[in-house]
Amino acid sequence: MPALQALGASAHTVVGVLTQPDRPKGRGRQLAASPVKRAAVAAGLPVAQPPTLKTEEGRAPLLAWNPDVLVVVAYGLILPPAALGIPRFGCVNIHASLLPRWRGAAPIQRAILAGDAETGVTIMQMDAGLDTGPMLLRRSMPIEPDDSGGSLHDRLATLGANALLEVLDRIADGTVVPQPQPETGVTYAAKIDKAEARIDWSARAVEIERRVRAFNPWPIAETRYEGEQLRVLKAKAEAEADESTRLGGQPPGTIISVSEGAVLVQCGLGRLAIAEVQRPGKRPVSARDFANAAPLLGRRLGDQIQTP
Repeated sequence: MPALQALGASAHTVVGVLTQPDRPKGRGRQLAASPVKRAAVAAGLPVAQPPTLKTEEGRAPLLAWNPDVLVVVAYGLILPPAALGIPRFGCVNIHASLLPRWRGAAPIQRAILAGDAETGVTIMQMDAGLDTGPMLLRRSMPIEPDDSGGSLHDRLATLGANALLEVLDRIADGTVVPQPQPETGVTYAAKIDKAEARIDWSARAVEIERRVRAFNPWPIAETRYEGEQLRVLKAKAEAEADESTRLGGQPPGTIISVSEGAVLVQCGLGRLAIAEVQRPGKRPVSARDFANAAPLLGRRLGDQIQTP
């Protein structure tokens, strides 16, 4: 959305918008348009929603629009060589990492999970590989200690939109200089599997905190309480002072204290202060409200059998 909005307010002309077909959404599973489609329709822009670009039929809108450049942002479909070759200046992609680090589907979440201090966006010329094309521009930003996957995504989207306009201006005046990606420092950001959201309380508290942050707003870190799913929306690892914080006589997952601001849980090393949770079918609540509604002290979170 930020890229489309920036293009609409720029000197460049948007000749058409590709977005994926409408998908079922919500409890009623009614077909719903993507935010990009809604914005494009509201702006009076031509819209096409081919299920694939691997067929002549799917590529027909692109051929009809005859674009100078195709801008790709989180499109979610593979662009075959036949589509990449349509625009005379090729296809440029806003990728949410500092390539060649975190090529692939989930660069934002993987950067948080890895504890990276910074990330950024790379405007790259697309080729047939997986985020392997030459770089046209890179812009970096720090990952803040409280960044979630959602907050970092939003900041990178704005950074990427501004960088995109800079690259398009350089393409237009012939000053863009593609740079090949370094051969060292390549890492891959595998697609997020929902199973990764399950919290392992034997891990370090700082690693669990990163999981909570990275997987908000999707798929949301989760554990079990009294055999029921418990989503953990916000949490902060306590400082690991020394080895005395390893278990401390309590098994991982044990709730060792309840305060006004947090529910403190023992981890394999360190402790995690949970600030916000959500039970099935309920709205998110603070840890204090959760503690008021359920007996917590001394209980264990996770898959093990609970004891009073």
